[in-house]
Amino acid sequence: MRAGIPRGAEAALLAAAALGGLLFGPVFGVPALLPGLVVVLTTFGVAELCRRRPGLTPWRPLLVLGAGLVAVVETVLPGTTLGGLPTANSVSVLADGALHGWQRTLQSTWPALPEPRLVVFVPLLVLLAALLGLELLHRTRRPLLALVPALLVVVLSQAYAAASGLTAVLAGLGLAILAALLVLLCRSQARRSPLLVAPAIALGLAGAIAAGAVHPTGRPAYSLRDDEPAPVPAASVASPLDDLAARLRTPAAPVFRYTAPEPVDAWPVAVFDDFDGVNWRTDTDFRRVGREIAPGPEVSVPVSRKSARVEVTGLTGPWLPSQTWPASVEGVPALVDEHRGTLVAERSAAGARYTVGWWEPETDAAALRDAALDPGSGLGGLREVPPDVDALAERVLPGLWPSFQSALALERYLAENYRLAVGTDLPTGHGWPQLRRFLVEDKRGTSEQFAAAYVVLARLRGIPARLVTGFRAPERPEPDGSFVVRNGNAAAWPEVAVAGVGWVALDPAAGAARSGTGTAGVAAAVARARAELPPDPQLRNPEIAAGSSTTDSEQSGVDWLALTIAVAVLLAAVALAWLAGVPAAVGVRAWRRRRRTGRDAVLGAWAEARDRLRAHGVAVTAGMTVRDLAAAAGPVADQTTVRGLGALARTVDVALWSGTAPPDADGAAWAAVRAVREGLGKRPWRERLRAALNPVVLRRLR
Repeated sequence: MRAGIPRGAEAALLAAAALGGLLFGPVFGVPALLPGLVVVLTTFGVAELCRRRPGLTPWRPLLVLGAGLVAVVETVLPGTTLGGLPTANSVSVLADGALHGWQRTLQSTWPALPEPRLVVFVPLLVLLAALLGLELLHRTRRPLLALVPALLVVVLSQAYAAASGLTAVLAGLGLAILAALLVLLCRSQARRSPLLVAPAIALGLAGAIAAGAVHPTGRPAYSLRDDEPAPVPAASVASPLDDLAARLRTPAAPVFRYTAPEPVDAWPVAVFDDFDGVNWRTDTDFRRVGREIAPGPEVSVPVSRKSARVEVTGLTGPWLPSQTWPASVEGVPALVDEHRGTLVAERSAAGARYTVGWWEPETDAAALRDAALDPGSGLGGLREVPPDVDALAERVLPGLWPSFQSALALERYLAENYRLAVGTDLPTGHGWPQLRRFLVEDKRGTSEQFAAAYVVLARLRGIPARLVTGFRAPERPEPDGSFVVRNGNAAAWPEVAVAGVGWVALDPAAGAARSGTGTAGVAAAVARARAELPPDPQLRNPEIAAGSSTTDSEQSGVDWLALTIAVAVLLAAVALAWLAGVPAAVGVRAWRRRRRTGRDAVLGAWAEARDRLRAHGVAVTAGMTVRDLAAAAGPVADQTTVRGLGALARTVDVALWSGTAPPDADGAAWAAVRAVREGLGKRPWRERLRAALNPVVLRRLR
């Protein structure tokens, strides 16, 4: 190992690589990323071994790679080892995780399951950054260049899940401190230009301030996962809504069985939010189910965790019975649409046995009855509405603003004015022709027509609504306490978006199994609010509904807090750019001048001394000789600087008049420059600070 690189510099570099790995915390959780720390400790141990045994230095890259891979296998893949030794299975899982783990992680909900094939790519990235950084540090002796691999890991972690708030500030400060330590501890580079530490600190601080201050505007940060949904089984294109009528013709056929410690009102299977006049569709965005799915941002009320054990017996496609806000799925590989709660099996759902957990919003009837609707759902527009359906929507609920109360009133309107079809002659279809016939002519339909008609009328009245198909829970359990769901429990129903509560199910069919008799959670609150709803002539617009437009107007206006923060961050970035940019540019220019050889090196030293004095306020002109400059510097600098300029003058004379420079001329010239800088370093600290930030030296001397 080459002398001159201290252990502290190696430790700072490896710590930066470890920090980059830990910033994947939002993706896997920090405990799953601790193998990255083992990797950097192993790398540091190999570097120390090479320091003590210099003969191993040429083999350092291979030793780091081998020891690091063993550390990854022992910490992430212990189940693939035999007696603690890696096996062929270890190599297979390691290769699969390196090639595909990053992609499967993007296709998963976060925090993702810390499965070896997923998480292993993170410690491998840390190992690669540690290996490359260590070699760059020893071979180039440029600490900031050696830091680049670790910074690339940081950038990749932010492309997965951007840090915000305090986490971003601490991460930025940590990187800035590590970069500063790395530069300062590399004595050879720090002696040449200590101010090169400033860019690292300034950039780290600027990034930390920007990430922590700008995020509160509420705009979600871009993530690579936005463009990487999980592949969906081909069979999932079949719509459960089209099978509804066929299921009702054989009501006794079992579909699935479930056991739950608490009552369950319904089991959604598929959600449809786009209607083209013929078919109901959904723009699904499936992901592999991770460790736990948090409730959607639409839910701000308290939630409770529920669970049930499900055994599928009569579903042949990939669709799995689910809940509106699923939290976890265990026992079957599943994909989930986080925005709709839809679950599908990665393979066929037939015979699947799994435990599903979900979040149940907690609210009461009074709060729900007067609640505003959530305009952020994005559901509202319809195309090619038949004129008589449009006219009917105008006559329904005249004078009522969109609110949950008006949503209940619309449910009651359909329940009281339309009939639920029973028997074998059941109407089918949910396009405009069928909905027009149901709403205007026959006024008879299954839950399919009731639900679809409710959604179109609700949207025409400004109520955000979507269509759901699934199964109502049976009224009574089996002798063993489980519930058997049959084809006769199949139903469709609408859901409306309620501010703070999320999607709330209604049932305008009024005659479907257990219709409107919710026994738990939101369903119970809906049943109570429905029972307390006053007659139509007594309906009044809740105050919250009237004020919601004002709130929306305020939210759509200028966000002065965000604008103020953005301006402050911009000004801070400009100030930091000046504080860091001038010293950085001066340092880079001095470094380039020192790289010259022969006569050019002497001239570079002369230019460097001249610029140093310009920064301290010495009047310098293009026609000055070195001796003229020494005379002008006398009132500003002490005799050390003047003597250094005298020595430089002699070297410059020899180089210019002889046409070539003696072999040691460049060393003598830059030794004189160091004397000039030493003399200037004795000036008061305010003068030295002003000189370090003086941009005049960046302009060409005229």
